[in-house]
Amino acid sequence: MKQAFVFPGQGSQFPGMGKAHYENSAFAKKLFEQANEILGFRISDIMFTGTDEDLRQTKVTQPAVFLHSVIAFKTIDGNKPEMVAGHSLGEFSALVANGVLSFEDALQLVSIRAQAMQKACEAQPSTMAAVLALSDEKVEEICAAVQNETGEIVVPANYNCPGQLVISGSVRGVETACEKMKEAGAKRALILPVGGAFHSPLMAPAKKELAAAIEATTFYNPTCPVYQNVVAKPVMDKEEIKENLVEQLTGAVRWTQTIHSMIQNGAGKFVEVGPGKVLQGLIQKVSKEVEVSGVN
Repeated sequence: MKQAFVFPGQGSQFPGMGKAHYENSAFAKKLFEQANEILGFRISDIMFTGTDEDLRQTKVTQPAVFLHSVIAFKTIDGNKPEMVAGHSLGEFSALVANGVLSFEDALQLVSIRAQAMQKACEAQPSTMAAVLALSDEKVEEICAAVQNETGEIVVPANYNCPGQLVISGSVRGVETACEKMKEAGAKRALILPVGGAFHSPLMAPAKKELAAAIEATTFYNPTCPVYQNVVAKPVMDKEEIKENLVEQLTGAVRWTQTIHSMIQNGAGKFVEVGPGKVLQGLIQKVSKEVEVSGVN
């Protein structure tokens, strides 16, 4: 039975996150101060004393969750994962864990990604919605129909677990799709309080910036497979990892498929590393047979 480390993404942040690590570990304190310097602002202050609203800004959220996750990973004794995956932003934490990226380089990329996504969000009003208790196939079908009928963008964005799929697109596209999802029998189709349409074609402007930054960054071959969001299968080639990171901005997070793939390849224990317990809950909905735990 293999042990898989999984890393959370945006949405798992909370006020006060990381403060205990900073106060109790000289190593953690050093990484926080290093992050403050790299980012050019004191992200540690926002994490420890900021409000929910402060932490919800994409340019803050993404480096904050990444920083907390990597520090939590470094606290694990004998932290040698046999396979890793990350939910959206969490993929960067996973790539530090399996040796593909240094902490400093990954943080720089996360910051560039967050700012590029924030700009793309501001360029066009857009949103996301959670659809509950409707089959993936039906959600896909309705998104395609709304796009064809209205010309608005709306696509499946996060396959989180069976019966929970997040859609993403223009405000009108998502609102129209939500009405149709309810008519088709969805238990809920709920607009989410997010800044824009992540993992949709509306993030295309951010891709060019991220691709250039990735190309200028040193990537190493991994010490263990990373199961990447857009392909939901193990990847060991650094060039392929780069391509998938760029594609992830406009492509879907295939989390359900990723967990199935990891289980098929021998994962029996999943450890969520970072703030919150979101992934533990999702993994249990994908499979009741595996063990889940967390390190935060």
